[in-house]
Amino acid sequence: MTTADHLAAIDLLRARGFDGGQDHHLAELATSEDFWEDDGTRRPVVEDQYEAERDGLGALLTARWGEPRELDLWPVLERSMEGEPIPEPWSALSCHTPDLRLWRADGLWIGLGVSQWDKELPFQLLAVLTTVDPPTEV
Repeated sequence: MTTADHLAAIDLLRARGFDGGQDHHLAELATSEDFWEDDGTRRPVVEDQYEAERDGLGALLTARWGEPRELDLWPVLERSMEGEPIPEPWSALSCHTPDLRLWRADGLWIGLGVSQWDKELPFQLLAVLTTVDPPTEV
């Protein structure tokens, strides 16, 4: 998919809204190959590529809604592991996405991040749209 396709997917989710008590959408905009057979050389290249895709798409969102907020999800994961209840989608995202770029627009939080569950598994370019405020920093 192209950056234009990613932007269209985000716009579609924004237009769709929420129903049935749902308060967030999480979209996999792109997914890489896995790294089970990687000798250690391909993974960093793909990680850089996915971060560049995030940043390119982020530039378009910044043109629309201004500078994003950076949300470090590592402290959120730590708080969750210590037993603090963290609302979704933030709790699940903190398990596999180190940070997000977040914009606030039309009553929604729109976030972009690069996810990877484990070093052998694929990278994913993720978009999240939610009405749930991100966890406050402690």
